[in-house]
Amino acid sequence: MSHSLENQTLAFAGICQAASLVQQVAREGSINDKSLFEATLNSILVTDAEQSVDIYGGHEKLGLGYQTLIDQLDNNSNRKNAELTRYLVGIVALERKLAKRRDLMSMLGERINQVKRQLHHFELLDEQVLANLASVYSDIVSPIGPRIQVAGNPSYLQQPLVQHQIRALLLAGIRSAVLWRQLGGKRRHILFSRKRLVAQAQAALRY
Repeated sequence: MSHSLENQTLAFAGICQAASLVQQVAREGSINDKSLFEATLNSILVTDAEQSVDIYGGHEKLGLGYQTLIDQLDNNSNRKNAELTRYLVGIVALERKLAKRRDLMSMLGERINQVKRQLHHFELLDEQVLANLASVYSDIVSPIGPRIQVAGNPSYLQQPLVQHQIRALLLAGIRSAVLWRQLGGKRRHILFSRKRLVAQAQAALRY
């Protein structure tokens, strides 16, 4: 896969989309666009794509991610969201710790293969699959810290299904962060290449 700015922006938009959907389900108890939700979770399971964009099923499946990237990084944006920034920073920090643990990366691969086998019997958005994805995050990723504290409506956050959705989405965010790093993405790019990332995201939205 090419280490182009286009691909780096695509992967970072994947992180942004997962974070935005976490915020949405935590605040509202559900996700408006199920196709975006499905594409985001499905990216966890696509491990042999020829092109980066195939991991998400096309640029159009990352519309929310590209828009979130623009809102968060564009200096002229009045839609910056501190909560989303915290999620993005948390996901990238967790992935950096995970990348140093080959044992955990190997376990992650095995557990994701279990989920793939489960999909022979259940739909991706079935509660049992969501619970399985959530447990992968809880068992392997979350313990290495720092934990991501999700804010939202307490009555929704207490619901098991909402908890499963949030953890599954955080796992998807980690998956995109892995891809972003593999494609040459670095934290300094978020600080010093904002204009280029925003311009690339704006171009992607026109596809």
